[in-house]
Amino acid sequence: MKVLFLCTANSCRSILSEAVFNAMAPAGFKAFSAGSFPSGQVHPLSLKTLERAGITTDGLYSKSNDAHQTLAPDVVITVCDKAAGEACPVFFGPATKAHWGLADPSELDGSSEQLDAAFDQTVAIIRTRVRAFLALPFKQLSPEQLKTELTVIGCLGD
Repeated sequence: MKVLFLCTANSCRSILSEAVFNAMAPAGFKAFSAGSFPSGQVHPLSLKTLERAGITTDGLYSKSNDAHQTLAPDVVITVCDKAAGEACPVFFGPATKAHWGLADPSELDGSSEQLDAAFDQTVAIIRTRVRAFLALPFKQLSPEQLKTELTVIGCLGD
């Protein structure tokens, strides 16, 4: 199963989601990420947070949605926070689509300890959601049921 995490800049939330998912996923599951307006670089605190969590950062880079035009993902999950008023990209044909809004920790002002805590909290929320995702009985769910389950998972950790 291919899961694509989409966001705006593809430097923080979608990158964190891709890395956490791939660290937790069993064989046959793989995550990717992209952005509608990629920043061109992964936020340094995203990399630092993943390293602190023992998650590899190899191969992570900020890329456009166009980088995955031929991917044909099974699931597309946007992670832009609706409250921030961001325009989340949603496409990729027949893929099951869901929204798992995450506040952008890279937008916060604060001490290095506060920023580390915000990034760590984001990773904790992503882990909770990925754990619930991976526990789904995929073969028993219709596309509509899967979409409903993904919507519920998108509220976990809020």
